[in-house]
Amino acid sequence: MDMNDTRNRVKQVIVIRKDLKMRRGKEIAQGSHASMHFITERVRKNAVTFTEQELAWFARGHAKITLQVETLAELEELHQKALDAGIESHIIEDEGVTEFRGVYTKTALAIGPDFARNIDPICSHLKLY
Repeated sequence: MDMNDTRNRVKQVIVIRKDLKMRRGKEIAQGSHASMHFITERVRKNAVTFTEQELAWFARGHAKITLQVETLAELEELHQKALDAGIESHIIEDEGVTEFRGVYTKTALAIGPDFARNIDPICSHLKLY
């Protein structure tokens, strides 16, 4: 497989909700939580195995693309499309301790890591962050 072919490149997409008007540091933290979630869940379950795509992502620089949505509905729709396509996807729900007045709030999403050819049909219409 030619890993220089853009369809075979492996990446992870981070999606941030812009409608929440989070402080920049909060957005970065939420995106970081999203990016790491697939790993931390496996560690918690003592089931640390990785797909071919994930191993390639680890070996080739951890490519991440950060995109934005304007609504919770958009975030949840992307998440469901990824799951329906068989792609690793996790929504982050903040506990509301430092923002959101104690209300649990869905803030960010990570899709992948997976091949660009699998992720792009779900996310390519979104604006870069």
